Amino acid sequence: MGILLKNGQVLIKKELERKDILIEGDIISRIDEDILEDNHKIIDCENLFISPGLIDMHVHLREPGYENKETILTGTKAAAKGGYSLVCAMPNTKPAPDNIKTLNHILDLINEKALIKVLPYATITEGQNNFSPLVDMDQMKNKVCGFSNDGYGIQSTRQMYDAMHLAHLHETLIAAHCEDEEILFGGYVHKGNKAVREGWDGITSLSESIQIARDTLIAEETKAKYHVCHISTKEGVRIVRDAKKRGVNVTCEVTPHHLLLTENDVLDGNTKMNPPVRELKDKYALISGLLDGTIDMISTDHAPHTEDEKQKGLKEAPFGIVGLETAFPLIYTNFVESGIASLHDIVKWFSYNPAKRLNLGYGKLLEGRVADITIIDLHTEKEINKNDFVSKGKNTPFDKWVCKGWPLMTIVDGKIVYEEGVFYE
Repeated sequence: MGILLKNGQVLIKKELERKDILIEGDIISRIDEDILEDNHKIIDCENLFISPGLIDMHVHLREPGYENKETILTGTKAAAKGGYSLVCAMPNTKPAPDNIKTLNHILDLINEKALIKVLPYATITEGQNNFSPLVDMDQMKNKVCGFSNDGYGIQSTRQMYDAMHLAHLHETLIAAHCEDEEILFGGYVHKGNKAVREGWDGITSLSESIQIARDTLIAEETKAKYHVCHISTKEGVRIVRDAKKRGVNVTCEVTPHHLLLTENDVLDGNTKMNPPVRELKDKYALISGLLDGTIDMISTDHAPHTEDEKQKGLKEAPFGIVGLETAFPLIYTNFVESGIASLHDIVKWFSYNPAKRLNLGYGKLLEGRVADITIIDLHTEKEINKNDFVSKGKNTPFDKWVCKGWPLMTIVDGKIVYEEGVFYE
């Protein structure tokens, strides 16, 4: 039995129009007005927005190895609740997917446990270690969304050159956490005025921007597909903008927390992330970069940790916050409701652009396309409550923020996986 979505609001040429959507099997078979079909499950979408399924190119599912923080099941439940039909899982697992055997094991776990689509990254180097040999990209390239060392910047220029050269040969993606470790100086927050006032050790913006500059030049030389993870600095935005003007094959992502917070919001472990939230002028540069197309997409960098870990204090707590269940409402409320951006813009950032970068046939509602769909209530106002999260991680700085734009249903491959608090495994 197929599904008929009735009376929903759909973006047609950037304008909302009332449409019905007929799903048969895993395909959108028809988008039209007043579709009448027998023997279909009918879902009334009156006053609701029907969006392409959301896609996140940067999440941490923690399994295998760190199941106390998150599992593939709990992480993909959080994603489904947040409206995501596909996420890309970073390779900071134990063991890390640095060989075909481990990668196949992780893919088996995903097939067994995931509620939505999950594309894993493999590591760039063996063991995710600096100066270790590069992994066998040829063996793994068709089973991953790309290669990344996740939270570790590639410190050797020669090694990044070799990695991008290989990635270009194999037509795959390099996604980089950009951080020069020689100039971290033991920092754990942004090196700005608040860090000076509080006596905190700061992370200079240069540690990120200097690697973005290096990597975009290497990508220009090697013609590699290069993706900047969680960009956070005004200098980084400028470098990517210039690289794009030169025709470099580079994309980049920004997180909701870097768009909404600054160094002045840092208080405790739940406001500690890497890269750190930075100064107001960095935040404005990120927003400008998103609006002018320099920044391509919004990713959460969903990074669950236990409450005990996050209560160790700002210096000792691990980096990272969760974001899958709050990203769309936060951005819709603070960008669309405030008039900064349009609904079309955020659908592009959350769905179309990541799908395009991953060379997937998703990200648009079109007849004949795969039925990955999110149904969203744009009108009801609700407070974020971390205790209601289905993720194991409750580490968020956005607890008690009031938002609109809440996903009510997530459909993956034509099947309902989430519906207002109920999950279908």
